[in-house]
Amino acid sequence: MIKVVRGEPTPEELAVIVTVVAAKASGGGASAPAPAAPSRWNDPARLVRRPLRPGPGAWQASAWPS
Repeated sequence: MIKVVRGEPTPEELAVIVTVVAAKASGGGASAPAPAAPSRWNDPARLVRRPLRPGPGAWQASAWPS
């Protein structure tokens, strides 16, 4: 409920106030931005090492991403 304490607002002014308050109460408007994707440096999967595979070129393949 809205109560006018001082002044004499016009019906149009009251309509604007009611519209703004109703829109705010309903959660309308801009939503919060989506959170940024986590950095690959913070990814806990980085701590898990792939199994070693001996053979030609194994040292190169060990540095390749999964």
